[in-house]
Amino acid sequence: MRILIADDHPIVRRGLRQILIDAQDISVVGEADTEAAVLAQLREQEWDVLVLDLAMPGRGGLDVLKQVRAERPHLPVLILSMHPEEQYAVRALRAGADGYLTKEGAPEKLLEAIRKVASGGKYVSEQLAEQLAVEIARPGGRPPHEALSDRELQVLVLLGAGRTVSEIATQLSLSVKTVSTYRVRILEKTGLKNTAELIEYAVTHQLR
Repeated sequence: MRILIADDHPIVRRGLRQILIDAQDISVVGEADTEAAVLAQLREQEWDVLVLDLAMPGRGGLDVLKQVRAERPHLPVLILSMHPEEQYAVRALRAGADGYLTKEGAPEKLLEAIRKVASGGKYVSEQLAEQLAVEIARPGGRPPHEALSDRELQVLVLLGAGRTVSEIATQLSLSVKTVSTYRVRILEKTGLKNTAELIEYAVTHQLR
């Protein structure tokens, strides 16, 4: 298999590469550290699986995923993220990912997940599968942040990490006014009153 790793941290990419090149059924491991680099690699070469981090610089991994889906609809994509499954896994799967794995997982889980999505399957942990089953059976009671758009959730996570509106605007390549608008929408949808309460909410729900 030919695997493309998309992550903006060189140490992470090096560690993933080492895990993958030791596998007998993986022949090529490519690397990309930005959205532009990911798309360039996909346009220049054929890959069997894209391993994509959600915390990519700029627009973020979910936006990268949507762009990949638009250009390469049949390419298996495995999300490998530091964010817990309960935060982003369902959103990633809805956006077109074929699997979701946290970076806390064991190396053998990474290989298992890659092989699963490469063969046309879907990969989620047993815990996430159980959570999804519970959610389907429960008609209500979802936390307010699940009603947020992908961009609104991204802004909430960054607010929860202590970033200012101007810092978020710079990171996401948006205007300060646009980020402020997202902040207002988040307050409306969650029923919270101010940034301090948003930060407390993000911390409470582990949205960091």
